[in-house]
This record gives sequence, C-alpha cells and structure tokens, in this order.
Amino acid sequence: MNKKSGKKSSKKNSQLVLRLDKEQRDEFVERCKELDTSAAREIRGFIRRFLKENPSE
Repeated sequence: MNKKSGKKSSKKNSQLVLRLDKEQRDEFVERCKELDTSAAREIRGFIRRFLKENPSE
C-alpha cells in the first residue's frame, strides 16, 4: 500500500491516446458493458495477446 494515500500502488502508470470514430467507440464501450467488462480491460488484454503472439526478435 502507498503510505501517503492509503491506496494500493498500481503498475499502470502510462496512457495511450488514440483517435477513432465516435460510433465505433460508443458501440465498443456499450458492448463491453453488456459483457460486464470495461473498454480499458479489453484493450489491455488485446495488447498483452498481441505482444505474446508477436515477440520481438
């Protein structure tokens, strides 16, 4: 735990900003809600799978 804030420290300390069509974004976020997940969780999962399937040489 972080002593100053009392919150658990997180390894997630960077952001990735991307642009996409509002309709696609809204549909994606809504589909995630329907599946009881979050858009951020699904994108992080995609990145992990992508990196695992495409290791650097």
